[in-house]
Amino acid sequence: MNVRPLHDRVLLRRLEEKEVVKGGIIIPDTAKEKPQEAEVIAVGPGKLDDNGKRMPIDVKKGDRVLVGKYSGSDIKIDDQEYLIAREDEILGVLEK
Repeated sequence: MNVRPLHDRVLLRRLEEKEVVKGGIIIPDTAKEKPQEAEVIAVGPGKLDDNGKRMPIDVKKGDRVLVGKYSGSDIKIDDQEYLIAREDEILGVLEK
């Protein structure tokens, strides 16, 4: 199924972090925090300004970004978990 976000929204897939072991104790999945790193899956066309002109979004499909722990809305499509967030909820783009 294809999803096309509207306006300034971005469809993200959170990137799983590696298994965290501190002091020999394995942290269970239920106690782990949500990953803050995500991959951009789809991008909306952008928000309209006061004059009706479309403002393009700074991120593009395939970018790796940082998002807040509680940003956006979690959704499930075809047994995959995604996050839909506004562009202003993205904290930054990770560059190589």
